[in-house]
Amino acid sequence: MAWRGCVMKWAKIEFLRSTNSTPRATRLNARDQQTCGFRREARRPDPNKGNVTRDSKATPSEAGTPPGPPPPIKVPRPPLFKPLMFTVGFTGFSFGAAAILQYETLKSRVQNAKEAEESEKLSQGSQDMAYWHDWWNQLSGFQQQLLLLLSMVDDFWSSLTEGQRTVTGIIAVNAVVLCCWRIPSMQRTMIKYFTSNPASKTRCLPMILSSFSHYSVIHMVANMYVLWTFSSGIVSLLGREQFLAVYLSAGVISTMLSYICKAASGRLHPSLGASGAVMAVLAAVCAKMPEAKLGIIFLPMITFTAGNVLKALVAIDTAGLILGWRLFDHAAHLGGALFGIWYVSYGHKLIWRKREPLVKRWHDMRSPAAGGSRPGG
Repeated sequence: MAWRGCVMKWAKIEFLRSTNSTPRATRLNARDQQTCGFRREARRPDPNKGNVTRDSKATPSEAGTPPGPPPPIKVPRPPLFKPLMFTVGFTGFSFGAAAILQYETLKSRVQNAKEAEESEKLSQGSQDMAYWHDWWNQLSGFQQQLLLLLSMVDDFWSSLTEGQRTVTGIIAVNAVVLCCWRIPSMQRTMIKYFTSNPASKTRCLPMILSSFSHYSVIHMVANMYVLWTFSSGIVSLLGREQFLAVYLSAGVISTMLSYICKAASGRLHPSLGASGAVMAVLAAVCAKMPEAKLGIIFLPMITFTAGNVLKALVAIDTAGLILGWRLFDHAAHLGGALFGIWYVSYGHKLIWRKREPLVKRWHDMRSPAAGGSRPGG
């Protein structure tokens, strides 16, 4: 029994020694493994995927290739078939309507001349100055002042030439559009319909509306001053209806040429202004009367011939188009100038040849009436 007790005591001491000699981390790990026995084992990272990730995130300098500039973004060229068809159709419609209107105007003038002559014969001696004097005295002071004001306006309007009376409406429309640019709620509409841009979704209608659109007051005043200056010459040369057809068609044609140049160069920026149509009027007058003298508004002592002015303007716009100047829409200027030169040289005879017999007939009918009215006067 004594031997058995010694063995048990020795075994107990060895067990305690082995327990004390076991590291604490080993014991904790064993407990943790028992406690987390049903947990999912953590996924080990795949060495192949790690290499792919590291390779994909490697910078160009680490890969051994020098960093280069990003590839340029290719902007697709806008289609210009619809604007071209709109240009052809609008130009044809403008001249067709002008021919009809001019024919009707000539007929109405002949009829009005006959009626005026007949009414003048019937009204002679029917009323004297005493009647109008009594009628004037029956009016109130406000009515008399209003009639005097209307009489002054009528005298001023009668003193204008036919060309100046015609462009007065164009100037009024440009002034209204300029005021619309100052309304904040209309900015989106003005940019969409009153600026021409080949990259815009709306490309046809702005071709004509942008010819009446100016954002700057100085821009509008400059264009309208040139139009007012050359209005008498162009209307006396072509007639009111034909002038309006040329003016509107020049605005559309100049915008079409601007579309083509912008699409070819890739500079798709908006444009506005009546410069293309005004250049057509200026070029038409200068080409028809190249020896006419033109001066500068603030330097009237300096004069140039109309032919030299036209050559200088065409040269400046050509240089601006080639060198890429962006101060003005030089393509639109050139388009308007070339159309004006072509029309007074060839287009006027080609389109308006059939109206000559009607004009001669109208003059023949007016001359006897004018001659018969002189003796009666």
